[in-house]
Amino acid sequence: MEDKILIAKRVAQELNSGDLVNLGIGLPTLVASYLPKDTDVYFQSENGIIGMSAVPGAGLEDDDLTDAGGIFIGALPGACSLDSCMSFSLIRGGHLDLTVLGGLQVDEKGALANWMVPGKMVPGMGGGMDLTTGAKRVIVAMTHAAKGASKIVKTCTLPLTSVRRVNLVVTDLAVIEPTEEGLVLKETAPGITVDQVIAATEAKLIIPAQVPEMNIA
Repeated sequence: MEDKILIAKRVAQELNSGDLVNLGIGLPTLVASYLPKDTDVYFQSENGIIGMSAVPGAGLEDDDLTDAGGIFIGALPGACSLDSCMSFSLIRGGHLDLTVLGGLQVDEKGALANWMVPGKMVPGMGGGMDLTTGAKRVIVAMTHAAKGASKIVKTCTLPLTSVRRVNLVVTDLAVIEPTEEGLVLKETAPGITVDQVIAATEAKLIIPAQVPEMNIA
């Protein structure tokens, strides 16, 4: 199974019917395609829509319907559009049940860095700071390493998105829960051992007596 699909499938298991959910740009957008059966959530994009869906079909793209990353989307029956002020009021007011964001680094304190690499041109932080601070739950969906370097680090060296501790990190190797005591290894990916996760992780992990394997259908 492709790494990104594995991550998206596992993250999708964290969504519950009735949730108001924001999916970040890139890998997190795949989560919408792998919702468990009979799970109905409301997908929100900070540029002003609740009830977004995939484009209904080829040729049906609408220039007025895009997500925050400029990708064409569809709208479910009953979807609503809202201005940016209302959209960010929902986020900053703590009304968003869950956000799924990509990541460049997560450290031992659960702090997330995901918006820029110094020296590289970026369009700006976008809604990342607001989402990480305001959502009730924050899940980071990212590969475990990049160019051979662990993205689960002792201390973030990249600019932080928020000092708030994220709730869960899902990678192609593991599910990790940041806690007050540190990073707890909750699950390993199919075919991956605990020792392999430890070897691929710069940060110290807390290893429970039993670490189950991800249940990916």
